Amino acid sequence: MTFSAAGVNDLVVRQAERADLLAIVRIERASFPQPWPYDAFEGFLGEPGFLVAVEPDGAIAGYVVADVTPTHGYRIGHVKDVAVHPDRRQTGVGSALLTHAISSLAAQGADTVKLEVRESNDGAQRLYRRFGFDELRRVPGYYENGEDAIVMIRDLR
Repeated sequence: MTFSAAGVNDLVVRQAERADLLAIVRIERASFPQPWPYDAFEGFLGEPGFLVAVEPDGAIAGYVVADVTPTHGYRIGHVKDVAVHPDRRQTGVGSALLTHAISSLAAQGADTVKLEVRESNDGAQRLYRRFGFDELRRVPGYYENGEDAIVMIRDLR
């Protein structure tokens, strides 16, 4: 499935493919102090919530990994990872990815979407709040460097 991301320089959001993995891993390494390894992304290939934002020239501008877990009759969507190439930040790529990830999770029957964000990542927290996410709780020492995570949640019903 391919989506057009109107207003974001003819960006296309589509499911990730094996050929995208090296670019995804490069963006991951440029974005996070403890990046996911190649095989973690490889394990999500074929999942409807593993999406990439593609520039008109074919370059990968960013990606999102999201899935749905059934829990006690309730379906929880989880945005596991999202990152935008450093040169494309603050241009709407993250918003386009998050929009399509939430739509994908809703289409898979998610009732709620959650995510974790570093306490120090004010930009991401602002983005998530614009999308209707609220802080649920803090998880002390969640990240490898001891930083706390803020768990944010959004109801889709």
